[in-house]
Order: sequence, then C-alpha cells, then structure tokens
Amino acid sequence: MKKQLFLLLFMAITFASVNAQEAGRTRFSFVLNPQISWLKTNNVLAEAKGSLPGYNFGIIVDRFFDDNYAFCTGLTINTNGGKLQYPMLGTNQPYTETYRLKYLEIPIGLKLRSEDMHRTNFYGRFGLSQQINIKAVDINGKDISDQVKLFDLGYHLGAGIEYSVGGRNALIFGLLFNNGFADVTKKNGFDDKTIHNRFVFEFGFIF
Repeated sequence: MKKQLFLLLFMAITFASVNAQEAGRTRFSFVLNPQISWLKTNNVLAEAKGSLPGYNFGIIVDRFFDDNYAFCTGLTINTNGGKLQYPMLGTNQPYTETYRLKYLEIPIGLKLRSEDMHRTNFYGRFGLSQQINIKAVDINGKDISDQVKLFDLGYHLGAGIEYSVGGRNALIFGLLFNNGFADVTKKNGFDDKTIHNRFVFEFGFIF
C-alpha cells in the first residue's frame, strides 16, 4: 500500500511539474518554522524517550499550473532529532541516546489553494520530504555522524492560510505533519528501524 501511494504521488507531482513549465506564475516564500520532532523505533527492546524542539528555515517555491493548483518545492535547513532508550548489554540498566540532527531538506509536492476570501486564502499541501544529513551530535555535542544515515525520506501533509498584505505579498500561517518512512539510524547492535516524525508550525512571507 505504501509503495502504491508513493508511486501515485510521484506520478501526480511529475504531471504537475510538466504542466507548470507551460503556464502559470512563480512565487517565492521565506519561511521560519518552529517545530517539534521525535524518533520512533520498531525494536521492542528500545523505547522513544521524548521529543526535541527545533526549527526549519529557507525558501519555498510555488509554481502554479492553474489558478488554484501549484507545484511546490524549495530548499530549507532543518534542525530536529529525538531521544531513544536502549538496553545496555550485560546489565539491567538502560541508557538514553539523544540525537540532535541537522538536514538540508528539499520538499516536493502539490499545493491546493482556495479563491480569495476577504484578503485570505486557505491552502492544503502534501508531498515528499527529502533530506540530506549535514550534522549529527549527541546531548554533549559529540559527533555521532557514524550512527546516522546520510539520507532521509518521508511524506508531509498540512494546511494553513495566506493573508494578503498588499500586491503579491502575503503572510503564511500553517501546520504541517512530517512522517518518515526511511530508517535514519545505522545498525548499532540492534536490528531496528528508526523513523523521524515532526510537527511543523509554518510562518512565512510571500514575495
């Protein structure tokens, strides 16, 4: 089911991007988004032990191929992470590993936008979140890049409003959920799959 959803989403985004090259307008938005992130593992011996605050900032590009539909991509810096508790081999005492991660994120997706309503537009967007790890440290600032995979992949789903402040300029307020489906950690003595999830509070300005 997940593979079929991935294929369908990829085909829809490809179709939209082709049409976007033929007609429409392009908008650039600067975003600065606080977020809450956490890690989730399928290993019964390990346990998620809390979330971490972070932020996501950069440029988002909307390329409209119709009045109310756009191909959406961009480039952002994403700081996130989480905490996992593992059993310590040979003892009954568990230990907690804190992952403080930084990624270069390239989202790709579709945006659905309402008609103007008293200077306000409602939007929804969904797509894929591709990330390249550029930094990984523990709670003490020690480098743990050897424990984290280079690439991460997930999907995002969200909604929000755009409030016009005149001309093409508008403010953005939204909420986005990112759900990972790729393993973000390398094997560390446990046969597990660890995914990365986030709640993102979107704040931006459309130029």
